[in-house]
Amino acid sequence: MAKKKEAIIYNENLDLTLDEIVSDRFGRYSKYIIQERALPDARDGLKPVQRRILYAMAYDGNTHEKPHRKSAKTVGLVIGTFHPHGDSSVYEAMIRLSQDWKVNLPLIDIHGNNGSIDDDPAAAMRYTEARLSMHASLLLEDIDKKTVAMTNNYDDTLMEPTVLPVRFPLLLVNGSTGIASGYATNIAPHNLNEVVEATIFRLHNPDCSVEDLMQFVKGPDFPTGGIVQGTGLIKDIFNTGKGKVVLRAKCEIVSEKTVDQIIVREIPFEVIKCQLVKKITDIFLAKEIDGILDVRDESGRLGLRIVIDLKKGSNARQILNYLYKNTDLQINYNYNCIAIVDQRPVMMSLAKALDVFIDHRREVVLNRSVYLRDKKKARIHIIEGLIKAISILDSVIELIRKSKDKKNVKENLMNAFLFTEVQAEAIATLQLYRLSNTDITQLKQEYAELLKEISQLDAVINSREVLDNLLTKELKEVNELIKTPRKTLIEEKVEDIVVDKLAMINNEPTYFALSRHGYIKRFSPRAYAANENSLPFVKEGDQLIGLKSAQTLDNLLIFTDRGNYVLLPLYKVDECRYKDLGKHLSSYVRMENSEKIVGAVVVRDFNTYAFIVTATAKGMIKKTLISRFEVQRANKVMTAMKLKKDDEVIAARLAYPEDDVLLASKDGYYNFYSCAVLSDIAPKALGVGGISVKNDEVSDLLINHHDGKELLVAAQRGLKRLHFADLQYTNRNVKGYRLFKQLKTNPYQLRYLKSVLSHNDLLIDQQRLNVSSVPFMSCEQSFSAPIELSEGYSLILDDMSAIEEAAVIALPADYLLKQETVDQFSIFQQEDDDEKM
Repeated sequence: MAKKKEAIIYNENLDLTLDEIVSDRFGRYSKYIIQERALPDARDGLKPVQRRILYAMAYDGNTHEKPHRKSAKTVGLVIGTFHPHGDSSVYEAMIRLSQDWKVNLPLIDIHGNNGSIDDDPAAAMRYTEARLSMHASLLLEDIDKKTVAMTNNYDDTLMEPTVLPVRFPLLLVNGSTGIASGYATNIAPHNLNEVVEATIFRLHNPDCSVEDLMQFVKGPDFPTGGIVQGTGLIKDIFNTGKGKVVLRAKCEIVSEKTVDQIIVREIPFEVIKCQLVKKITDIFLAKEIDGILDVRDESGRLGLRIVIDLKKGSNARQILNYLYKNTDLQINYNYNCIAIVDQRPVMMSLAKALDVFIDHRREVVLNRSVYLRDKKKARIHIIEGLIKAISILDSVIELIRKSKDKKNVKENLMNAFLFTEVQAEAIATLQLYRLSNTDITQLKQEYAELLKEISQLDAVINSREVLDNLLTKELKEVNELIKTPRKTLIEEKVEDIVVDKLAMINNEPTYFALSRHGYIKRFSPRAYAANENSLPFVKEGDQLIGLKSAQTLDNLLIFTDRGNYVLLPLYKVDECRYKDLGKHLSSYVRMENSEKIVGAVVVRDFNTYAFIVTATAKGMIKKTLISRFEVQRANKVMTAMKLKKDDEVIAARLAYPEDDVLLASKDGYYNFYSCAVLSDIAPKALGVGGISVKNDEVSDLLINHHDGKELLVAAQRGLKRLHFADLQYTNRNVKGYRLFKQLKTNPYQLRYLKSVLSHNDLLIDQQRLNVSSVPFMSCEQSFSAPIELSEGYSLILDDMSAIEEAAVIALPADYLLKQETVDQFSIFQQEDDDEKM
C-alpha cells in the first residue's frame, strides 16, 4: 500500500505535458532506430545486426575454412548473446548477406535454399547451414589485436565490437538500404577493384576531384548486371551523394527462321524476375501492342534468360522500347547515400565515403601496430631476462634448489639478481632443455628480429607516410586476392525512349465486318477466302453494315445514330473466327450499347481532301473534312454532328468536292445537288437543311461519285433501277422531286439507295439476286417486285460497298487559310436555313 501511495504522489508531482512526454520518448526511439538499427556505419558499411551476425560466427569459430553449421544455431547465438530481437529478422539479415543477386560480395556461405531472384523465401533456418565466407575474413581480420573499440553486450556478459576492422570500403562495394525515423538510405553496390583503386588514389591525393575518382569508379556495379545510362547523372551523385540514374536490362534481338526474339539476359537490380515476366505476359495477353507471340522464362543453372517471341518481321526495337517504358526492364535507381558518421546520419559524396574509410583504416592499422609493438616489447623484456639468466646459470640453479616453491623462486630471483616479476615468471617456468647453447642462439636471433620489427612498427606509428604506404600495400593485396570483373555496363547518354505503336505493327491485309448494333470483328484473308460464299455471323435482329478488306494500320471512322463517331485503329480489333459474333465497340471505347451504327469509312491518311457527309431523319445535312475527325486519344465517342431534339443521324457517307448528294425521304421525295454547295463545318456543329420534310422523314443518303454506276431504289416491297442522268438537280432544302410513283392505297416507303453495277449481286435476307434482273424504270413509275420482300428486310451488296475507303487526295495549299472564312459563312447560312424551316 505504501508503494502504491508513493507512486501516486510521484505522478502528482510530475510536471510534464503529454506533448513533452511523447516528444521525449519518440526522440529517444528515433535516435535508437537511426544509430542502432536501420542505417549502416560509414566505416565498415554494416548495420548493427549484420555486424553482430558476423562477429558471433567468428566468435563461435564458424569460419570459411571449417564445416558449415546449422543456421538455427547461429541465429540462437546472435539472439542470446548480442542481438535480443526476433529470430526472423536476424535470419532474414543473415540470408541477405548470402544472396549474390543482392550483394557483390556475399559475406555468408549458405548450404541449402537461400531464396531466389524471383523473391522466393529461403528455407527455414532448421534446414539450412551456414558459415562465414572467405570475403568475411577480410572484415574480421586483426579484430583480436585491439584494433577497434569494444563495448559490453546487452547483458554485460561479453564484449562486442562497435565497428569491424574492414580491409576495404564495404559500404560502397555491397551498398545498403534502410529506412529509419526521418532518414532513409539507398546506396548502390560498386565494383570492388575500382573502389580499392580509387581509395589508393584518394589516400595519396586527398584534394582530388570527383572527375579524378571517376577515372577509377566508373559508376555503380550491380550484382545483377544491366546497363546504367548517364555519366553526367553519376557525376552529380558522386558529388552530392543523392540523385538517380537510369538502369535497364541487357537485351539482345535475335532473328530466327520463323520468329524474331528479344532475349533478356540481365535485369535491373532488385527487380523481381517473376513479376517482370508476368507484366510482359499481361501486355501480351491484353494485346496492348501487336507482334508478341509468346513470353517464356528459360532461366536455369546457366543463368537468367527471358525469351520474348515476336512475329517475323516485327519492329523488335520499337517493341523493346515499349517494354522499357511500361515494365521494369528499365527503372530509375535513386541514390540516397546516408550513413552514420560519429553517431550522426550524414549524406556522403564519393570522396566523403572514401575519406571516412581511410580514417578508419588508419586508426585500425595504428591500433594494431601499437598492440603488436607492445607485445614484441614484452617479449624482448622476457628474452633479456632469459639471456641474463643463462649467463649466470649456475647461480640461478643453485638459488632455485634452495627455494621452497615457485613463488619463493620468483622472490629470490627478483631479490638476488634484480629480475623483474615478468622475467622471474619466465625463468621459473622455463624447462631445463631450453638452457642449451642452441636455444641461446635462437633467443639472440629472435631478439634481433624483434628489434627490427619494433623499429618498423615505430615507423608506422610515428610516420603518416609509412602508415599510408602500408595501407596501400594491404589494399593492393585485396585487389590481388579478389578479382571482380565489372558486371554493369556504363553508357554516357540517357537514351530517350520513343514508342511508336504503329511501328510495332505489321501492316498486312485483313478483313473486318461491322454490324448495325455495333459488333465488329477482324479476320485473316485466309478465313475470308474459305467462307467467301457466306456472310459473317450476326445475332438475330442485327444487320450487317459492311464487310471490307483493309490494312491493319488503317483507321476506321464509325458513325452512330446519336451524332457521335468512333475512331478505331483496325489493329486494335481482335481477330476472330469468321463465324464468331465479334466484340461490341464498347469493348474498345466508352459508348452506350444502345447506339446504332449508320455508316463507316476506312481512313489510311487523314491528310486528304475528302469529307464525311452526315444526314438526319429531320432533313439536316453536314459536310466535314475528314482531317477534323482525327484525335490523339481514341478512347471514347466524340461528337460528329449536333442534333436537334428527337432527331437522329440516318447515314454517314464519304464524299469528294466534285461528287453529288442524293437525299431521299421515306415518301419518295429527293434532293439532288453538288457537294460543293455544302460548306465544311466543324464536327460539333448542327449542320444545315438538306431536304424539306414536314410530315415525312429522311430515309437514306447516297453520294454519287460519277463512277458510272446506276441507282438502285428499294422500297418495302419493290426494287427498281435508275440512271443518275434521269435525276434532276435541285436546290438544297426543298421538297424536291419524286423517285417513284406513289400509290394512294398501300403506299410505298423508301428503304435503301444503292450505287450498283449490273454484275453486282444483291443479298436480301441471305437470298442472292443479280442486279441485272432488276429492271430500269423511270421516276414516274412505281416498282418491280422480282422477289418477295419480307417486312424489315436487309439489303446488302456482294461487294459490301456500304463501307468505303477514303482515297489520299492532297489538300489544296490554301485550304487551311480559307477555313476560318468558310466556317463563319457556314454558321450564318445554317442560321438562315433554320429560320426558313
